[in-house]
Amino acid sequence: MVKTESRRPGNSSPAGAVTGRTRGRRPPSSGPRPTGLTARQRAAIWVRRHHLAPYLLLIPATAVIAWLILWPAAQIGLFSFQNYGLMQIIGAQPTQWIGLGNYSQILHDPEFWLSLRITVLFSLVVVPLTLTVGTLVGLLLARLGRKMATFVSTSALLAWGTPAVSASVIFAWLTDPDGGIVDWSLSKLPSWLGGGPHWAEFSWQNSALPAYTVLTVLLVWMGFPFIAVTVLAGLRTIPAELHEAARIDGAGPWRSFWTVTFPLLRPVFMVLLMLSIIWDFGVFTQAFVITAAPGNRDEFNLGLYEYFKAFTQPPAYGMASAIAFILTLILLIITVGYVRASVKQGEVR
Repeated sequence: MVKTESRRPGNSSPAGAVTGRTRGRRPPSSGPRPTGLTARQRAAIWVRRHHLAPYLLLIPATAVIAWLILWPAAQIGLFSFQNYGLMQIIGAQPTQWIGLGNYSQILHDPEFWLSLRITVLFSLVVVPLTLTVGTLVGLLLARLGRKMATFVSTSALLAWGTPAVSASVIFAWLTDPDGGIVDWSLSKLPSWLGGGPHWAEFSWQNSALPAYTVLTVLLVWMGFPFIAVTVLAGLRTIPAELHEAARIDGAGPWRSFWTVTFPLLRPVFMVLLMLSIIWDFGVFTQAFVITAAPGNRDEFNLGLYEYFKAFTQPPAYGMASAIAFILTLILLIITVGYVRASVKQGEVR
């Protein structure tokens, strides 16, 4: 009589049997690891094991950025603590470390505070104006057909793509007192529209207000196309049903914008605001051409003030470096405030 071994469900299975717990599991390696791998193969295995491939791909771009931006910034930081000028460049005099002397001299200079005030007032005018014009044009483009919107946006981007020097020279020619079309047009207007003969040969560079009026028009003309195209791209991401629901509820265009469009595009507007502040706060090229700098110091913004300190006689590169770091610090404070506000509103995680 053959005895059969009865097993309960909890008993172990006989040798060689495959259970659900061991199915698909590799047997432990009984021998040593394969040898003969080259150093390149070992490095590739190590990179895959630690997931380092994305970081290795960023190394070339990081090296270029460090060479073009970080290293010059570090040099400017060193210069800001030195009495560094033309004599130090040619080796006629040794480099003198003066600590915070450049910063102290700048903060006690009335011209610095005047240029800072002009910069802040100019930014408070041109940044909201550029955002407003760009947003209105973006809303207009959204109402046009696809072909017409493409044509208008492409034409507007030509202004944004115009080099700063070329655009500034064009506006300087338009406002030239000797044959400029702006003075001629204003002189032909009737007096009840503000025109008259007193506009003939009017110089827009004699004082800060006329010069920065031309500069404001120039920067708005160059800046609104980017705002408009960005707003248009954001508008096309909003479902049409939301605007239809707002119209059914009786909301007009103004109320529909503030209750539907603006809340959904708030992150886009915040980024555009930040970029506009950075671009317009330290504007130099357009201001240099329009104001014919370095002529009237009452027209200096921070960019022109920095240029004046760096390249007039005698050159003070250490002073200009300190001004550059002060300007960078101001923009950094604005950026940090923007990021904190975005985090509190949940737009940046």
